[in-house]
Amino acid sequence: MTVTAPREAAAEASGTGATRLVDRVFKMRELAILVVFLVMIGVTRAGNSEFLSEQGIKDLLLNATILVLVATGQSLVVITRNVDLSVGSTLGISAFAAGLHLQDGGDPVVAVALAVLLGIGFGLLNGLLVSLGQVPALVVTLGTLYIIRGIDSVWVGSRQITAADLPGGFVDFGSGGISAVPYLALIALAVLVATAYYLKHFGSGRELYALGSNPEAARLAGIPVRKRILAAYTFCGALAGLAGALYLARFGNVDSGTGTGYELTVVSAVVVGGVVFTGGSGSVYGAALGALLLTSVNSVLPALGVSSVWVLAINGILLILAIAVDRIVALRVASALKKRNARHA
Repeated sequence: MTVTAPREAAAEASGTGATRLVDRVFKMRELAILVVFLVMIGVTRAGNSEFLSEQGIKDLLLNATILVLVATGQSLVVITRNVDLSVGSTLGISAFAAGLHLQDGGDPVVAVALAVLLGIGFGLLNGLLVSLGQVPALVVTLGTLYIIRGIDSVWVGSRQITAADLPGGFVDFGSGGISAVPYLALIALAVLVATAYYLKHFGSGRELYALGSNPEAARLAGIPVRKRILAAYTFCGALAGLAGALYLARFGNVDSGTGTGYELTVVSAVVVGGVVFTGGSGSVYGAALGALLLTSVNSVLPALGVSSVWVLAINGILLILAIAVDRIVALRVASALKKRNARHA
């Protein structure tokens, strides 16, 4: 008994040390993303003096708002070692549902609620199939991506909702703000901060990390794995629906192609932001920084006179670099943990 207690204490200290090491590494990762973003903005400002005008800052934040919202929801799913590829389709169909309601003279608040409820419904479907059906997330959400897109195409057809079909106040809200800060960006920031607080200070939020780190150990520890996965997917769907309503307010234009391919941009933002694709690590703040970085590239290149065809290539390079960094970090953490265990054995 006097022998095993020190060993247990050493193992606990070793695990705690490894956790601190992981947290420290990923905080550095988020700081590095912020530095890259600021340097990129600074270089662009030096080459184009109008880039950081009040309207320029407003456009920069507006461009990032939708992606930040969807990436926040996607982060929770990826933290649990899963993925949701249907977010782009959910965004598109939710935007059209909200627009159709407004076109018929409906209330804007009800339109937003309708979009969120639609997103919750698709999120629940994904969560049930993954958690209860035990079907791989990649397969499930790829299937629902096409199902939702098919429903959207049949429902929308050749119709198109434009800003002229929407209430003036709704469209003005989408482009308005307080000085250089858009209202939509404030909504995204509120959701981001609330989600980060939940993950850090609530037991069910911390359980998502435990689940992503080791699903079997989490199950043995009594964590309701299926319930947590279902909650993560439902939240992700809700934010995709909300993003659809805000997309409508921002652009005032929705058709059957809205949101096509958006899921790849969302996954890129999450991974670039330091949320490890194998689960258990990362933060929503990092995902938001990744979203801000990727959307800023779209604004920076034209401002510097560079063709926008390079945007996808740069996004791909950033994604590969992020995955490489994640792999290196994983190997270093495993090596550090092994050495600490050997010292305390």
